[in-house]
Amino acid sequence: MTVLTVPGITNLRDVGGMPAGTSRIREGVLFRSGNLAHVGAEAQDFLTRRIARVVDLRDDSEVSAEPCALPGLRIDHIPLFAGSVASFLLGDVSLTGLYRHIVEGGADRVVQVVRILSEGEPTLVHCTLGKDRTGVSVALALAAVGADREAIVADYAMTASQLPESRNRAIAKWLEERLPIAHDAIAVATQSPAPVMRELLGGIDDEYGSAADYLLASGLTAAELEALGSALVG
Repeated sequence: MTVLTVPGITNLRDVGGMPAGTSRIREGVLFRSGNLAHVGAEAQDFLTRRIARVVDLRDDSEVSAEPCALPGLRIDHIPLFAGSVASFLLGDVSLTGLYRHIVEGGADRVVQVVRILSEGEPTLVHCTLGKDRTGVSVALALAAVGADREAIVADYAMTASQLPESRNRAIAKWLEERLPIAHDAIAVATQSPAPVMRELLGGIDDEYGSAADYLLASGLTAAELEALGSALVG
């Protein structure tokens, strides 16, 4: 996986290069990032040259607050939460609980994301920070095609180091002042601990057999799963 520095796009990387059985995840096919609401000329040039399709996992309120105008790119809007980001912060849901909510309540939408990736076009998946919704959907797609488990976990955990420290401090202060009893809110807003993703993927293995079996049980076809492997591994 390669961190890419493009002004206007936060937490951007190409997940290609990680081991997948005897092969590797292809480079230049699956990208992930934070939102694309503040792209300038340099980011537009990158997106035009490297990306064919964008998957936006934000809810309607987030899209309205920070819309993305990306001429020439196909944008698929697939809200991955059954609810708003604010509702999870106010409800003091832990990262573990949040990810289980995505897996259990948003399985059909996770399948929609994976179905797009199976088409093999260079695709950028993003939410607001590129941490939770992006992290879960990308991890499941990679796990389903046999990417190395610890490489998937490391890719997820990398996000915390990509978020500006000034931004994290400001959010932590805001949450401490306004939601003093929401003990998990700061972690949800700022952290991506490796054990959380490791636990999520292990739990899916325990319940379904594998990430691939989870996707098949949620509506992905065997042909689409095979196409996903062809698109991502090589």
